[in-house]
Amino acid sequence: CETKTKDNVFIHIKVSVQYRVISDRVFEAYYRLTDPKVQIRTCVYDVIRSAVPRLTLDETFSSTSHVAESVLNRLQPTMRLFGYEIVDSLVTNISPDAVVKASMNEVNASKRTKEAMPHKAEAHKISTIKTAEAAAEGSYLSGVGTARQRNAISKGMKETMSNWIHEENISSKEVFDVLLITQYLDMLGAVGSSQLMLRHSPGEVFDIRDNLETQSAIPDLLS
Repeated sequence: CETKTKDNVFIHIKVSVQYRVISDRVFEAYYRLTDPKVQIRTCVYDVIRSAVPRLTLDETFSSTSHVAESVLNRLQPTMRLFGYEIVDSLVTNISPDAVVKASMNEVNASKRTKEAMPHKAEAHKISTIKTAEAAAEGSYLSGVGTARQRNAISKGMKETMSNWIHEENISSKEVFDVLLITQYLDMLGAVGSSQLMLRHSPGEVFDIRDNLETQSAIPDLLS
């Protein structure tokens, strides 16, 4: 049966009716009605078309038992006059138009998405905070490692210079030149693995030394 709901949506409703002939009223069942199915169908359509327009689409889906009960209450006294007992009636299907179905699904999907957004945002917030905390902890540990590395290097250089000066009878300037050349060669090895272009010549390291000595002498001249 096709009908319209209170919110102006056309739907198709299927109702299943179970009936049987009353044993002591066989005469009425056989002679008073030519086709009982037509009479039952007519009554069902009449009930649906009077009951459903009072309900919205959502209320219709949630009130199928009420609609089936209305059909049963209407059919039982009517069909008993014709020798038939209505055993039960069931609403088996409610089918709105395909466009309406798609709209209902879209509304439900939008509702679920809206409910999920706060949880998604909270998860993103936690992830961002944890990532920042991990980065901060990583930077701190990297700084600690660098500081320890430089401390170990400085101690090693200090011990090396002390040994050379006292045991090998080498001047502090010569020790400084050796260490400077060593560091310079290490720097060239590190730079060589990249595409950075630097000016280089065999005497470059001593030019660097002279510049360092000049820069170190400036504060003394100003004081």
